[in-house]
Amino acid sequence: MKVKWLEPIRQVHPWVLTLIAIAVIGSGTGVWWLLRSRASEAVLDRYTVPVKVETLQETVTASGSIVPVRTVNLSPKTAGLLVEVLVEQGQRVEQGQLIARMDNRDLRAQQTQARASLAAAQAQLQELRNGTRPEVLEQARESVRQAQAAAQQAAARRALAQQELKRQEALVGEGAIARQTFDRALTDAAETDAALQQAIGRLRETERRLQELQNGPRPETIQQAEARVGEAIGRLQAVEVQLADTEIRAPFAGIITQRYADPGAFVTPTTSASATASATSTSIVALAEGLEVLAQVPEVDISRIRVGQSVQVRVDAFPAETFEGKVRLVAPEAVEEQNVTSFQVRVALQTGQNQLGSGMNADLDFIGRSLPQALVIPTVAIVTREGKSGVLIPDSAGKPEFRPVTLGAAVGNETQILQGLQRDERIFIDLPPGQTWNPETSDR
Repeated sequence: MKVKWLEPIRQVHPWVLTLIAIAVIGSGTGVWWLLRSRASEAVLDRYTVPVKVETLQETVTASGSIVPVRTVNLSPKTAGLLVEVLVEQGQRVEQGQLIARMDNRDLRAQQTQARASLAAAQAQLQELRNGTRPEVLEQARESVRQAQAAAQQAAARRALAQQELKRQEALVGEGAIARQTFDRALTDAAETDAALQQAIGRLRETERRLQELQNGPRPETIQQAEARVGEAIGRLQAVEVQLADTEIRAPFAGIITQRYADPGAFVTPTTSASATASATSTSIVALAEGLEVLAQVPEVDISRIRVGQSVQVRVDAFPAETFEGKVRLVAPEAVEEQNVTSFQVRVALQTGQNQLGSGMNADLDFIGRSLPQALVIPTVAIVTREGKSGVLIPDSAGKPEFRPVTLGAAVGNETQILQGLQRDERIFIDLPPGQTWNPETSDR
């Protein structure tokens, strides 16, 4: 059987068939090279990324916890019995608000006594300042008159006694009377003389007293009375201060975070207490004011932290929210824990005061410089050779080739490139299967 359509082919010259065969083989080879090239490009696209230009926001990440801005444990100034507590845990209080009362019965009694002493001292001083009353002067004058009369009577009795003594002396000399009678006259004369001296002394005393009353109190007497009044005022004020101290008041506005004691407890003037809810303390309550974040910033990053810097705060309790804050204080001294050196940074919260709670863990982003038009690559693409940082770029054969670069700021998963790369250049972020790169043996 003959195939008619093959007849023309048999009539074609052999060299034409040779050309056709060469063309078919050549086209197949070209297709193979094209497919291989496209496959190589696909591999590079998969394992490399282009260098991007974007605005990079420099940040420093750190961890910390929510803490009160200020916290104190309230306790009495002197030990005593607690009789009343007027607040509960979690209650918000204002500055000066009464928190608790201590037993003050002894101090109340001392206050009453001090007031009475002050009133007596003031009355005595006022009497001195008013001068002598007329009735007192008249009494003094009457005393003088009585003393004068008594002195006159004593003088008269002495005179009679002296006369009788002289008469008895003459009679005893004549032997007209017994010696015993003369001795009695002698004794009477001595007694009347002593009585006269006493009467004269009383007269002089009443006259001196009358003169003092007529002259009024001396300045030093008034000064002594004024001093007694001042002393009484001081004693009363001291008692009233102690009374005021039995009322425990809030030194600032805040929230009662702990309540340590109940009425009937004996509390002492101490401020030490544990922060745990189950802690026992001789204080009455713990008071906290406001909330802030206490962050631990690594030593390598502390130079990029400054007061007033904006901070973004995140907590596990509110995973969908970001709270705003600003750096309030950077500690001047480092803290070393488990061979890790860090600095404490306090961040004032601008939002979240009514949502966050003391003790919550927090993650912080300290917002730093804005770097516009920065060359940026994934941090994972950076490699090191002989202590120099660089990246791997595909050479003409698509194999990794080391190129040194100068690194800038690192933000999250990206790093700024200051020198060594151009925009849109491709760099390896991973090596294709079958390719390796060894910094010790790679071509330098």
